[in-house]
Amino acid sequence: MKVVIVGGVAGGATAAARLRRLDEQAEIIIFERSGYVSYANCGLPYYIGGEITDREELTLQTPESFRRRFNIDVRVRHEVLSLDAAGKTVTVRELDTGRVFTESYDKLLLSPGAAPVVPDIPGADGPRVFTLRTVEDTFRIYDFIEREKPRRAVISGGGFIGLEMAENLMSRGLQVTMLQRPRQVMSPLDPDMASLLHARLRKAGVDLRLGCSASALEETDRGVRVLLEGHEPLEADMVLLAVGVRPDGRLAREAGLAVNSRGAIVVSDRMETSAPDVYAVGDAVEITHFVTGKRASIALAGPANKQGRIAADNMAGIPSRYTGAQGSSVLKLLDMTVAVTGLNEKSIQAEGIPHDSVVLTSSSHAAYYPGARSMVVKVLFEVPSGRILGAQIVGYGGVDKRIDVLATAIRARMTAFDLTELDLSYAPPYSSAKDPVNMAGYAMENILTGKVRQFHWNDVASLPRDGSVVLLDTRTQGEWDRGHIDFATHIPVDELRQRLGELPKDKPLYVYCQSGLRSYIACRMLTGYGYECYNLSGGYGFYSSVTKDLCPPPQGTGPCGLSKEH
Repeated sequence: MKVVIVGGVAGGATAAARLRRLDEQAEIIIFERSGYVSYANCGLPYYIGGEITDREELTLQTPESFRRRFNIDVRVRHEVLSLDAAGKTVTVRELDTGRVFTESYDKLLLSPGAAPVVPDIPGADGPRVFTLRTVEDTFRIYDFIEREKPRRAVISGGGFIGLEMAENLMSRGLQVTMLQRPRQVMSPLDPDMASLLHARLRKAGVDLRLGCSASALEETDRGVRVLLEGHEPLEADMVLLAVGVRPDGRLAREAGLAVNSRGAIVVSDRMETSAPDVYAVGDAVEITHFVTGKRASIALAGPANKQGRIAADNMAGIPSRYTGAQGSSVLKLLDMTVAVTGLNEKSIQAEGIPHDSVVLTSSSHAAYYPGARSMVVKVLFEVPSGRILGAQIVGYGGVDKRIDVLATAIRARMTAFDLTELDLSYAPPYSSAKDPVNMAGYAMENILTGKVRQFHWNDVASLPRDGSVVLLDTRTQGEWDRGHIDFATHIPVDELRQRLGELPKDKPLYVYCQSGLRSYIACRMLTGYGYECYNLSGGYGFYSSVTKDLCPPPQGTGPCGLSKEH
């Protein structure tokens, strides 16, 4: 069997190595357009920032190492120009010589990846304008910084690459301005959780401009002038375009294979395309979203590696199926960790799934053990089943551990009730006896079983202020003095039983504390005395952070009803 693989890196290189382990006699050829067949895409920003200091560390395998260990013929700087699916050949150009030749195959794997989206604006191809996708891109940016010593960088785009590059350019001493056309960074997050990132970026000195994008890039004697839609231009020494990627389905499309509206290659759960003996994997393919069961494009290294293995199995005659991805991902942002899995609220609403969410602020480990730091956990769940639909965590230590547990829970189709029973490891330096995942389960269970009713940060602005409801702050006097919602009544939770006479029983009570825990205790107490009570999910800490970022201040007041003391 002769197998030709178009593209290396995660999907193609994994498929080649797996196929060799399954079939020692197969002839395997990889054509890779760049000069590197297997490299650490996700590590590229950290080489630019100086965290990774050896260029060789970025290269996981070379053509020579593939040949020695796997007896695979790897040809870098070879671009596949076209595919003849009926004749089972590909046409290839050797980039260093210009020679064009035809290669036959018995089985073909397409792993072309995705290409950076370059905005259609004047100046996007300028010498001080960069994208980051390949090792060559990385060295080009690194060498430019070494040679030109830029002081100011503009990053267009607030996704994974844009955020990672903001941190790494700052570590090189550059002043960074980030432009993001949507009103939030990192689109897999809900806007309320993204607001926590906005605050951290601004605190670090990033000039974050949401709802703002470049209309043109003009080269000047001293750098680049970035023209903005509706705003004054910016002066920069370099610009990074990181507005997203597009599936590279050109070969498949031109060969008549099925592609979707975005150009992604349509494949079966065996990674087969619409052409016989042609498979496809990685960022270029359309797959199934595990949670919705619908078609989706998820450009991440984990799914690409799994797909490569499954494609190799099927090419070798071993039945293997890909059941889909759920977008589990994690990001280092300065000293913070940001992680997501499953669906966000926008996606759930688009699917029309009845749902709710809980927001908790938990410690990374036992609070009494030194070094504990907080994390904000948001879990979205189906109502009334309690099935976990998605999760988002922003914090410091332990975020990756918890998101992986929740990702596993989604894969196992667990419910909120199952989370309460997970037997997770505990020692004070690592966790609490009731882990944040367990706590999320308890919070959802309370809602699903009617032990508590809740309201969310974006419900506060619509609460009537005509005296028909009571907004109750149950925090301490010191917390109240540092800021509160302007029409709230203040009774600390520990004084509540003694002061019940101050609260009318014929009006619903909307209760909050700093994190949602004390107000939950207050709600249980008040419910026991016959009051109708609702608890603010995430508490005042989450509410104040989100509203400060997402809500413009009404004239004469703080944002979204916050008092001026906030």
